[in-house]
Formats: sequence, C-alpha cells, structure tokens
Amino acid sequence: MSEVVLSRSDLAAAELPLYPGIGLASITLVSSAAQAEEARTALMAADAIGFDTESKPTFLKGEVSTGPHLIQLATDEHAYLFPVVGTPALDVLKAVLEAPGVLKVGFGLGNDRSALHTRLNIALQNVLDLGEELRGPGHRGTVGAKVAVAHYFGQKLQKSKKIGTSNWANARLNERQILYAANDAHVALRIYRTWRQNNDLPA
Repeated sequence: MSEVVLSRSDLAAAELPLYPGIGLASITLVSSAAQAEEARTALMAADAIGFDTESKPTFLKGEVSTGPHLIQLATDEHAYLFPVVGTPALDVLKAVLEAPGVLKVGFGLGNDRSALHTRLNIALQNVLDLGEELRGPGHRGTVGAKVAVAHYFGQKLQKSKKIGTSNWANARLNERQILYAANDAHVALRIYRTWRQNNDLPA
C-alpha cells in the first residue's frame, strides 16, 4: 500500500480502535542544557526522525503569526519537545534540523521551512512531507495523520481541535498539550517506517 486511498469521509464512518500513542514517560520537554544535549545525541544518531511544529493561533484579521512556538522531534523510542521562547537548545535545534544525514518526516510541513528560517535562522534540510508523498489517485488535497493512521494501522488517531488551537506560547504546557504535540511527531515516524516496510524500500 504505497498510496493512501482512504478518504476523510471513510474515516468518519469507520469504527476503529483508538491509536494508543506515545506515553508521557517517553517524552521530554526540553528545559535545560543537559536535556538538550541528551536530545542532540539521540536525534543525531537516528537515520530519520519525526518532525512537527506548533504555533500560537492567530484570530484577528491581518495578525501575523510569531511561530513556531514549539518544535517536536521524535526518535522511534522517544519524543523531544522544544519550546522556542527562552530555549537553551537553539544550537541543538539548528544542528539537527540542518543535518543533511538525518531525514525529518512529518505531515503538512509546507510553511515550516520559511517560518524556521525567518524566526530562528534555521535552514531546514532533508525533509519528507508524508502528506504529499502518501497521496493516492483521487485523493484530494494532502493526506493527514488521522487518515494515514487509519490506513496503515487500522486505528483512530484522536486530535482535539481545542488542544490543537491552544496557546503553544505558554511558559507551561499542560499534559494534554504535551501528549498532542509529541504524538504529532512520533506518529509521523511510525507511519514512515511502516510505509517503507510495506513497499520493501531499503533502509
């Protein structure tokens, strides 16, 4: 199954078991130099990592986003969340996101390259947008993580709109925000691994 043919309407009608996701014990909210170095070691050792960003939503006409406010990176075993404001890990983020030997995979990454360059002077390299890559014939628009999880895992990925549009610039993220953000990055890597395995692509 190299291409996703399941539609959003198919997904809405399907009764699927819930996708369990990554747990809090496997998530680090990076807030110290030591945690940043631990993240650097793990992420730079990977051939591919899950990647996503979150930004504080804009609601007013003409309001310009100041995001990203959170950057999520995940290995197969662990997810690392990097708040942008006051981060002790900007050099780590720059090293990982600019590393040509580490593939960054995610969904809907169209605006991330310009936002990272404008906000943090990071030149994103070696990126695969699964939303574009997995699109099958007749699938309008890009593929989202929810549709991909149903297609590849036969499970339902819960994504709360309330959490997705919450304030990601908060100094203290709550547990639901942490789980939401970590799973956005981690599930992308899981889907990437399954897609490659299903298509017998070399590692």
